[in-house]
Amino acid sequence: MGFKKILTTSIVAMMISSGLGSHALAAGPAQFNDKGELLLPQNYREWVMVGTQVTPNELNEGKAPFAEIRTVYIDPESYAHWKKTGEFRDGTMTVKELVSVGDRKGPGSGNGYFMGDYIGLEASVKDSKHFANEPGNWGFYIFYVPGTPLVAAAKNLPTQECAECHKTNAKDDLVFTQFYPVLRAAKETGASGVLAPK
Repeated sequence: MGFKKILTTSIVAMMISSGLGSHALAAGPAQFNDKGELLLPQNYREWVMVGTQVTPNELNEGKAPFAEIRTVYIDPESYAHWKKTGEFRDGTMTVKELVSVGDRKGPGSGNGYFMGDYIGLEASVKDSKHFANEPGNWGFYIFYVPGTPLVAAAKNLPTQECAECHKTNAKDDLVFTQFYPVLRAAKETGASGVLAPK
């Protein structure tokens, strides 16, 4: 079963099973079930895409810790807040799609790294009530990675699995803004388009 079909099936199941037992974060798109699990985000592809990275095995002696192509989205309200203040508001949510590296050659464009298949889906949520004791008040989640089923609700990952790396290496509030030109350009400027390098 393809990723798109799995995702659609899981969203339908989530909508049926979550019912009134779910509740939304104040001022944010994230929703949780009664167990405190984050529900699979919907319509995130309509959010703001802030960046894409790839760290292929070929450039990491065949042992890249994350060899896939990663594309990150942020919810529109939090993006608007970032543009105005340069800060991630309480309730900010990001979603990361993981895509395998496919072809290494493109017709007319030469050698490169071209997107293959969807192989994962992750999310992070900033919330001072749910994650009062977590670094930056961020919670991290995995909905799908190779070898596991796509889940309709995900448990918060232990701090050491995600937050520690973000805490040590991310530039702004546990977010790797140094790799997201959309966020760098928009920070406190209100800019939503390409800016020429200074």
